[in-house]
Amino acid sequence: MRIYYLYILLHKDIKMKTLSLKLDDNIFEDTEKVVSELKLARNRYINEALNLYNQYNKKRVLRKKLAKESQLVAQSSAEVLAEFEKLADETP
Repeated sequence: MRIYYLYILLHKDIKMKTLSLKLDDNIFEDTEKVVSELKLARNRYINEALNLYNQYNKKRVLRKKLAKESQLVAQSSAEVLAEFEKLADETP
């Protein structure tokens, strides 16, 4: 395992953060091949990859929340429907 430095772009500012990153050798070697073929700077490539992965995970979290809330609403809707059916049965 090797240690590399990664710069992360923050918001619209051109501020960068330095961090130490440990990569598995095979991931590093694959990254170097792709970066070379694309003629991209390694830090630019990793920034773009992290940005895509962050978007992916934000969507995953949102899907989980929506599924949970949808389930809660479904239960509540079933209870309301049952109440309306009782009222409908009671009316002459």
